[in-house]
Amino acid sequence: MLECREVSVSGRLRAFSTQVSPGSRIHLIGPNGAGKSTLLARLAGISGTGGEVFIGREKLTDISGARLARLRAWLCQQLTPATLMPVFQYLSLHQPPGASPVLLENTIGRLCDALQLCDKLSRPVTHLSGGEWQRVRLAAVLLQVWPALNPDSLLLFLDEPANSLDVAQQQALDQLLTEFCAAGRSVIVSDHDLNHTLHHAHQVWLMSAGKVVAAGECSEVMQAEALSAVYKVAFQIHALAGRRWIMTTPTLI
Repeated sequence: MLECREVSVSGRLRAFSTQVSPGSRIHLIGPNGAGKSTLLARLAGISGTGGEVFIGREKLTDISGARLARLRAWLCQQLTPATLMPVFQYLSLHQPPGASPVLLENTIGRLCDALQLCDKLSRPVTHLSGGEWQRVRLAAVLLQVWPALNPDSLLLFLDEPANSLDVAQQQALDQLLTEFCAAGRSVIVSDHDLNHTLHHAHQVWLMSAGKVVAAGECSEVMQAEALSAVYKVAFQIHALAGRRWIMTTPTLI
């Protein structure tokens, strides 16, 4: 589904190689400035030239912009709304070409209902709160690659998608991402909530100073010693109510 061979960005990202299988949910974690956004943008084809990226069997540099938009969607960390267009018009800019009108209407309704946007569709995007705008952006990228509308879609890249979301909204997003992955697509998401990653990620890429220092199954990477070495904070992992939880301790590293 996705393969990267020695991908890098000069001065910001050290060479990294990996393969992503269908149905994967991968979380990028690490301190601020670790390189998470840089790696996401590189894999999404937004920036960088070092190494090679393949989406499906197609080399990223050979894929046209229109084709790339069908294969993957990308949510950047921050974007300021620049026009007075209403929410429904903004969403229409992200609908896959050729999608069935009935399926399109049903999918927009489903996404907006899940993300609590049904009463915001006629509101100008410049009149939204930060959390409302974030949910509109999430609905847009999901619409672009939603399996029922876009059979070519493969990947979703999300840079800190939980920004400004409350607990219920984050739970709704997690449910949508679970459904997306269950349809054989993959999600690569940057996350600052270590317990959220521990509970939802299939695989984890741990980054520090522009380098992926550990990559593998969630249970393998999310170990107190490895996390403490990167974050410079003492961690302990405890079991409670049938789940593992990461907790900080007052001990200095």
